[in-house]
Amino acid sequence: MASERDRAESRPLSDLVEELLAHEGPLPIVTAGEPVLRRTAEPFDGQLSPDLLARFVAALRATMHAAPGVGLAAPQVGVSLRIAVIEDPAPVPEEVRLARGRVPLPFRVLVNPAYEAVGSYRDAFFEGCLSVPGWQAVVARHAKVRLRALDEHGRAVDEEFSGWPARIVQHETDHLNGALYLDHAELRSLSSNQAMADRWNAPTPADAARALGFLLPD
Repeated sequence: MASERDRAESRPLSDLVEELLAHEGPLPIVTAGEPVLRRTAEPFDGQLSPDLLARFVAALRATMHAAPGVGLAAPQVGVSLRIAVIEDPAPVPEEVRLARGRVPLPFRVLVNPAYEAVGSYRDAFFEGCLSVPGWQAVVARHAKVRLRALDEHGRAVDEEFSGWPARIVQHETDHLNGALYLDHAELRSLSSNQAMADRWNAPTPADAARALGFLLPD
């Protein structure tokens, strides 16, 4: 017999979004173990009216800020649509900016995004996720990617990202493909947020690699 959650997920996505938006405050973020995080999200093709899409995007942005995070994909709030928001003011020290390429990323909406690597170089840094709270792990990702998507108004996006913005684009797009960052992580690096604060808050994970016994890409 279908569970209440199964029945809820079988409803039209517009009804699900309306129900989410009926509650005040940030949207609830689902965590690892919820099937919606492991599905390939449905391409957006007008399932939400322009007004409902705008309200949903605003709620995603508010939820991202409240978490706080630098990106949030629709499946992370239980909506299996290929929509994500990204934004990073990058309030980091200069040494972190230089090591990680973490520069300000203005707010933008990604609809039906896909990316491809530009070049073969990869960077490896600790990464976390709002849907895997309390933990971080080192993930090697493409240092530069080309993103193709639509914005919230249906306009084409074709842009290259490098450094930390490229990491954000990859992380959020992966959510729409049913992937979590842990699928790509060096599991020997898995660290609690407390361990990160106490031991591994250097700009690069080189010390963690030596102490925990994992390799970084050349």
